[in-house]
Amino acid sequence: MVTQAVDKLDQILDKHAGEEGTLIQVLLDVQVEYNWLPKDVLRRISARLGIPLSYIYRVASFYKAMSLVPIGRHLVVVCLGTACHVRGGPRILENAEQVLGIKAGETTEDMTFTLKRVNCLGCCALGPVMTVDGETHGKLAPVQVKEVLSKYD
Repeated sequence: MVTQAVDKLDQILDKHAGEEGTLIQVLLDVQVEYNWLPKDVLRRISARLGIPLSYIYRVASFYKAMSLVPIGRHLVVVCLGTACHVRGGPRILENAEQVLGIKAGETTEDMTFTLKRVNCLGCCALGPVMTVDGETHGKLAPVQVKEVLSKYD
């Protein structure tokens, strides 16, 4: 682990020192800082907090907000819930896969984009919906996908 990364992790851990039930917040802060949860970082968290590594993995794998594999700088999420599905969500996903050259659940080789599909984003009236880094793009037509993604290169 690089010194700067160790310092950042120590800052995160120090920020939550002495708090009860701090593991989830520490993992979320690490996720924000590193964009994923590297194994060596989880080992340091285990040692500092005195929590078994296996328990940390169980917690990290339970929450969709945390990733145990590297993800791209931009997270693209396509909704396939009922409202989005009937309004063309599957075609939005297909176009996103074509434009990015990856399948849902994958990351581009250059680590620029990660593509995910979800069952609901909670904005059904805007369907079909795709978010990029949390920014909502609603009432999309499949031909608009490339234009939307081009703004995030």
